[in-house]
Amino acid sequence: MNRLVSALFIASSLFLVQSCSQPPKSEDTSAQTGHTNEHTKGHGDDHAASDNSSEHDHGSHNHGTTKNSATTKATLTAPAEIKPNEPAALVIDIQDLDGKVVDDFEIFQEKIMHLIVVSDDLQFYDHIHPDYQENGSFEVEATFPQPGNYTLFSDYKPSGQNEQVSVLQAEVSGNSPTTPEVELNRTKTFDDTEVELTLSKPTLKAGEEVTVIFNIKDKASNQAVKDLQPYLGELGHLVIVKNSSSLTRADYIHAHALKDTSDGQVHFVTSFPESGKYKAWGQFNRNGKIVTSDFWLDVQ
Repeated sequence: MNRLVSALFIASSLFLVQSCSQPPKSEDTSAQTGHTNEHTKGHGDDHAASDNSSEHDHGSHNHGTTKNSATTKATLTAPAEIKPNEPAALVIDIQDLDGKVVDDFEIFQEKIMHLIVVSDDLQFYDHIHPDYQENGSFEVEATFPQPGNYTLFSDYKPSGQNEQVSVLQAEVSGNSPTTPEVELNRTKTFDDTEVELTLSKPTLKAGEEVTVIFNIKDKASNQAVKDLQPYLGELGHLVIVKNSSSLTRADYIHAHALKDTSDGQVHFVTSFPESGKYKAWGQFNRNGKIVTSDFWLDVQ
């Protein structure tokens, strides 16, 4: 009897040791940001990347900081190698969280999709508009000026739903340049336009609402411009991205311009979720010419 008990004890011990040594199973998260192994049919050797998406209330002054729920996901298909300063054909496919095609979208700010492209060092910015090809698929050509990693914030509104922002990544071949130091200048000149950035508060603090004011002057006359025209249905557009080692939807802010401001002034109301350095791009239409101004902000 003692021998039988001993044998059973040894067998149980071996089973426990073997079970504890098994590696844990990895979980498949379909909405992770980054490149995946899946390929979009019909695009050859292009590579595909899935996204992180977030949901926003359309029409509010500030996007990107309040809601994290998502109803859609996006996949980016790009050439296997993207080279600097060469147009790259991009395809963005939108699906719901169950993998079904989302094929009905609403126009907002005069477009079906707004694609914000930034280099991960925030030295490059582009705001482009992919063409809808039906069946949940969008196409656009993008040019990336230098080697390195880029993040694409895809902003769109499925019919009957809140605005969605999907985050995608692209890599451009070559050696990445050295990132210049952050400069907190508040006045800059962009061709024939001088832009001064002012704030409603002397110090930016995380979680506090602030008015961001762009004072726009003609360089030659040094007078406030009077030729501002609507850009995508508004006086201007403001995109702000937090300087982070890996950009996510939480780092993205999109604010809408307030109405009825003085000549040469465009106001935005926003807030910053965390302390850190942020890059702000304000875009305005001067008599048919789009002016893109950029400023660094330090949030305490």
